[in-house]
Amino acid sequence: MSRPKMADSKEVGLNLSITLAKYFLKTDYLHYGYWTDDLALDLSNLAKAQENHSRFLMAHLPEKIKTILDVGCGTGKLATVLTEKGYQTDCVAPSRLLTDHARAMLGEGHVFTSRYEDFQTENRYDLILFSESFQYVGLGSAVWDKTLNLLNQNGYLLIMDFFKTDAEGVSPLGGGHDLKGFYDTVARLPFQPIKDIDITKETAPNLDLIDDFLTKAGVPAWRSVLGFLASEMPVLFKVLNWQFRKKLDNIERKYCSGTRNAKNFARFKSYRLLLYQKMG
Repeated sequence: MSRPKMADSKEVGLNLSITLAKYFLKTDYLHYGYWTDDLALDLSNLAKAQENHSRFLMAHLPEKIKTILDVGCGTGKLATVLTEKGYQTDCVAPSRLLTDHARAMLGEGHVFTSRYEDFQTENRYDLILFSESFQYVGLGSAVWDKTLNLLNQNGYLLIMDFFKTDAEGVSPLGGGHDLKGFYDTVARLPFQPIKDIDITKETAPNLDLIDDFLTKAGVPAWRSVLGFLASEMPVLFKVLNWQFRKKLDNIERKYCSGTRNAKNFARFKSYRLLLYQKMG
């Protein structure tokens, strides 16, 4: 008898995130919010902040573009909004779970399950969009060759994501390419820089929301579970503590230290809207 297939932890996490976002936060977006001065930093306002983020992105779309490829499309919400605005929008993402959600919104023929580097299509696009997905692709030639090949003549590359700064010290926050390394790489490619807008100030507050949730709910719940296991199931607790010590230490360091906050995000990350045009 074959063993049952183990659930993929990333897929489980994504499914949980989608459910929490949709039914508790009333949003289909999975990206950061854009916090304006008149919007109170409260979890109940996250959906409004995420809508601000999408509006800001769309306000910087170049004129006269018609076709867009949304790379790492999330649930397909942003692509749906773009479609409603009249853009012909396709999506590509490696997660079957996410592309199933996107396909339910956009329909067949517009959503592809694939790594961006492996994506194959006869379509060509006026703009390729990375909305908080650029950090998940490499800076090697495979990504840039794919991008240049998929873009129409004089097409655009739009990135809205965070990058690592050169701040001294060890960042408690993971993710993002090195910003200087990115600039050095793209400078050698046939792209003309059009826009480079720093919106770290408007996106950093998201980390204070996360920190507040972890401090008030996540960490106490986690500690309660560990305390229960230690007192009621000491043998199991010792086995788990021995078997998964490194992972448990990582959880404590990442989520229970109180360092995943806006101040550290603004120090170690730079969130930017970057627009480039293909030359030639």
